[in-house]
Amino acid sequence: MPRDASELARRLARYAEAVCRHYLSNGRRQGRYWTVGDVRNTPGRSMFVRLIGPGSGPGAAGRWTDAASAEYGDLLDVIRESCGLIDFKDVADEARRFLSFSRIEPHGASKPDRTPVPVGSPEAAQRLFAMSQPIRRTLVETYLHNRGIKAVHDAGTLRFHPRCYYRPDEHSPTETWPAMIAAVTNLDGRITGAHRTWLDPDGFDAVRLGKAPIDTQRKAMGGLLGHAVRFGVAGEVMVAGEGIETMLSLRYAMPAMPMAAALSANHLAALLFPPALRRLYIACDADAAGDMALAALTERAEEAGVEALALSPRRGDFSEDLRAFGLRALHRTLRIQLAAQDVVRFMGPGAIMRDRKLGSLSGCQPSTLRDHPA
Repeated sequence: MPRDASELARRLARYAEAVCRHYLSNGRRQGRYWTVGDVRNTPGRSMFVRLIGPGSGPGAAGRWTDAASAEYGDLLDVIRESCGLIDFKDVADEARRFLSFSRIEPHGASKPDRTPVPVGSPEAAQRLFAMSQPIRRTLVETYLHNRGIKAVHDAGTLRFHPRCYYRPDEHSPTETWPAMIAAVTNLDGRITGAHRTWLDPDGFDAVRLGKAPIDTQRKAMGGLLGHAVRFGVAGEVMVAGEGIETMLSLRYAMPAMPMAAALSANHLAALLFPPALRRLYIACDADAAGDMALAALTERAEEAGVEALALSPRRGDFSEDLRAFGLRALHRTLRIQLAAQDVVRFMGPGAIMRDRKLGSLSGCQPSTLRDHPA
């Protein structure tokens, strides 16, 4: 095992139970072990993770064995398999992200008081994201699948929280609902805010489209202006739009194209440009607010020397297009609106395979998130 991997495995072992609760959430603690179905977080009891023991050697904390499959490994293997990662760099990045957020002390250590942070602040957003779990095999993945998004590329910006607080107003009691949590980041990859989409645990219907039966199904917190929920790392070309589902629908059609969801028309108009950006596609919603955002962002892009091109849906937005017409029809719609060189680069036969080599289709690949203190 490389030195860096050994050190990461030892650091994770100090937080073995926290790692298991986060990445093997379908299991539970039984004495000195965490039991779960397998390393991919399937419910069951055939896999045992040792929670207490030395940092390395025989009986080390974090070592696991699956009695059914004869598989075994350490907590880096847990992160890799539960998140669907391939490259060690992505596994190491996810491990460092977890360790940078962790506030749980090793077994038997005293627990320091957690410093309160202002409600709705960037720090509160960072903590909410840290407390959430990868979306693989959760209600978030089911929700997106039911909206036609069968594969989520660069899903490290998305998390699932099974009991996210919701309060309709200051006079109402606090409720808890499962939620999709999205990290809002700046151009350096630092989390500045979070977006919550509360989900219906009872399933999907044609009216709410999988969102919870509450008055306000989406809320954002933290610093949003100029920032976005990002999928992929922007270079010379990217797509920007409003909603998360809209951008994930486009990302499903063009998995190699970097994308940014600004979360509203006003925030889309104020989106900050990456330094290397040369061409910006603006995925505008088909309404008055979308038209205003398109005009404002196009003007700002031209002033910055960035070519701005509109991507127009057939219906209200590209999420509606994907559900109504399917992936092939969405491909046809996009192909006639992209620059010729971008059709080849992002919609050619090699585009999806190149993206698969860079990372996972669904899981926790924090390609746009940098380690930072919470």
